[in-house]
Amino acid sequence: MRLSAVICTRNRPELIGQAVASVLANDYPAFELIVVDQSDTDATRRALAPLQPTHPNLRYLHTTRVGLSAAYNTAIAESRGEALAFTDDDCVAPQDWLRRIATTFTREPDVDLIYGQVLCARELRGREGVVPELRIRQPRRISRRHGFVIYGMGANFAARRRLFEIVGGFDEALGGGGPLRSSQDFDLQYRVYRAGLVTLLAPEVVVVHYGWRSPDDWPKTLLAYGVGNGGFFMKHVRCRDLFALRLLLGDLITVGGRDLVKAALGRPYAGAYLRGLLHGLWESFRFPVDRTRRVYVVA
Repeated sequence: MRLSAVICTRNRPELIGQAVASVLANDYPAFELIVVDQSDTDATRRALAPLQPTHPNLRYLHTTRVGLSAAYNTAIAESRGEALAFTDDDCVAPQDWLRRIATTFTREPDVDLIYGQVLCARELRGREGVVPELRIRQPRRISRRHGFVIYGMGANFAARRRLFEIVGGFDEALGGGGPLRSSQDFDLQYRVYRAGLVTLLAPEVVVVHYGWRSPDDWPKTLLAYGVGNGGFFMKHVRCRDLFALRLLLGDLITVGGRDLVKAALGRPYAGAYLRGLLHGLWESFRFPVDRTRRVYVVA
């Protein structure tokens, strides 16, 4: 199986080098690495220039299209692999990352989407602030047969090419840098579920995360998560999807309720997610929805 690894980046020249080097060091025999750069300067291109002469499988693409989902869609269109493996510019992939993804796809022919673990870098543990993580204790299928749960993180996932031929690309209103800020990964997972395809949570597929957020930055991150989730839920509710409405109400009751309790107790970061969620629900109506493809129409 030929793989296309993808890293999307914007204005992080100090991090991109270690992320790219870690993927290029993988022991899988047949892969390309596509870096989609949306940076405002050429610092990222210059940071990667020393790697290109010795790594012909490294492809650097600069684009002025804004947003993570747009960058993902550019990579999908430009890539050649039977499957695509995605990680972030603030992550480090172990040497066996791609091999484990290919092995999983080969072993599980019915699986079209894989989410793996995202673990905090050891040297950042205990530091004040937050490094987002995704831990997966055991394998789990998400499908019409096995049930649905929102669980995944864009820092470590892989998809067969046929998935995008069936469900389409990422919704460009969602995701970092887009008007609705995040949740492009949850939206893709839900559209995969609706299409009758299978997602696998795979604990053996791991990357290490260096995306530290300071105590001052973390409420902004929670707010963005809320905005994205509100936009994701409401888009599908506007498609008259009763299951999406149930998911939205469940999120409002559980996560939103927890936020209210934290606010009442004076806990840090309280209320940021709930404010974002309500804002995202409202902002959804700025955009028409293509109900056939289940994506926002962005001018």
